[in-house]
Amino acid sequence: MPHINVDYSAPLDRRGFALALHPLVVETVDAPLTGCVTSFREIEETVTGDGTGATSLVHVDIALLPGRAAEAKARLSAAVLALLPAHLKDDEGVTLTVEVRDLDASYAKRR
Repeated sequence: MPHINVDYSAPLDRRGFALALHPLVVETVDAPLTGCVTSFREIEETVTGDGTGATSLVHVDIALLPGRAAEAKARLSAAVLALLPAHLKDDEGVTLTVEVRDLDASYAKRR
């Protein structure tokens, strides 16, 4: 079950991004579409370095059950970075980052 968390301070089409992202995750790392869950957390303010750099960001964190090759996770990171700009109202001065990682062994799920 891919857990996807998106922290953002730039204007982002959240639903459109999630609906485009989920099939991308399925295709790239062989995950079930019904297992893709994306949560969004709006960041009120960001400060970068001395305050003169980029002031907006979008960070996508994708946690997967262990077993995917590092190359597959790297391909997914690159694909997500390529997808993001199409879902931003303006990407001028926005820092985009992605991390694809394994869920910890302590992960548990209940429905």
